[in-house]
Amino acid sequence: MTSSQQLVNKLWNYCNILRDDGLSYGDYVEQLTYLLFLKMDDERSKPPYNKKSDIPKKYNWQSLLDKDGAELEAHYIELLNELGKEEGIIEVIFRKAQNRIQDPAKLKKLIVELINKENWLSLEADVKGDAYEGLLEKNAADVKGGAGQYFTPRPLINVIVKVMRPEPGMKIHDPACGTGGFLLSAYNYIVKHYDLDRDQYQELKHKTFTGNDIVPMVARLCVMNMYLHGLNGESSPIEVTDSLKKNPGAIYDMVLTNPPFGKKSSETIVTEEGETARQPLTVLRDDFWAETSNKQLNFLQHVRSILKTNGRAAIVLPDNVLFEGGAGETIRKKLMETCDLHTILRLPTGIFYAHGVKACIIF
Repeated sequence: MTSSQQLVNKLWNYCNILRDDGLSYGDYVEQLTYLLFLKMDDERSKPPYNKKSDIPKKYNWQSLLDKDGAELEAHYIELLNELGKEEGIIEVIFRKAQNRIQDPAKLKKLIVELINKENWLSLEADVKGDAYEGLLEKNAADVKGGAGQYFTPRPLINVIVKVMRPEPGMKIHDPACGTGGFLLSAYNYIVKHYDLDRDQYQELKHKTFTGNDIVPMVARLCVMNMYLHGLNGESSPIEVTDSLKKNPGAIYDMVLTNPPFGKKSSETIVTEEGETARQPLTVLRDDFWAETSNKQLNFLQHVRSILKTNGRAAIVLPDNVLFEGGAGETIRKKLMETCDLHTILRLPTGIFYAHGVKACIIF
């Protein structure tokens, strides 16, 4: 049986070859996202799964295997462009997709010798998922920016989830989901700690987890990561959208999130209609307590707003949220009055890839 480490090493070693052509780690993981999805969709359409494919036959996995050289390169570029116009999970994965592999011979080798030789769906879910997360982790460790800014260390995620104790039947959401670490950890926790019947397991896989991310590349990595774990294979649980733009109307039993750090937004969120709200760089959120351009304070207000009355949340925030005046002071007072803010956990500095950032977790 292929181990996750063997898969990571196999795929990663080929990345080292492509780096000679100027392909970055992030670009390589992105290209794998496209190709792995096409391969697994092809596997799902065959026995024993026999699932209907939503990918047009002209652009499926077999269409890549039948071509070489310049013809393969031209077809791959057309495939990415056309699939980006589809709907649902396909659109999320292929939105604004571009070919970054300039050598058709190396593209052919990646398709035929690496990806096509594995039967991905027959692998254990944790093996193929771990292989993909292993690549993301390597990418985050090797690159200061790129995926690193979205990557929360898995040990930290798992500890937060263990404290939060998600349960079957919950609606669990991450408004800044990155590559899906919190959602996948919550899924693994529930599977490990509960004996689910068939209906509960189907609900867990297809109706429990949702998320948003504003960056298309990161959203597609998240969708792919969840797909590799067998979650939401029929439709996309992730929306490419700015969570702060509007109140989604949905309320959740649990929110787990690490919103992007960065003190100021180019937009100010206001709490009532008026001349200010009509300005192009303002967003109206009448469910918020205070007006501010501070992203973290706005994410904190957003999380509170989308929680059910007895809902629970854990949110990673920079320390400035704990002591900032003005809107920060207003929000803290309201939080203490309306919620059970029971724990603030200080994190050691250097735990994120942006070293020196002081952060905490608010439960």
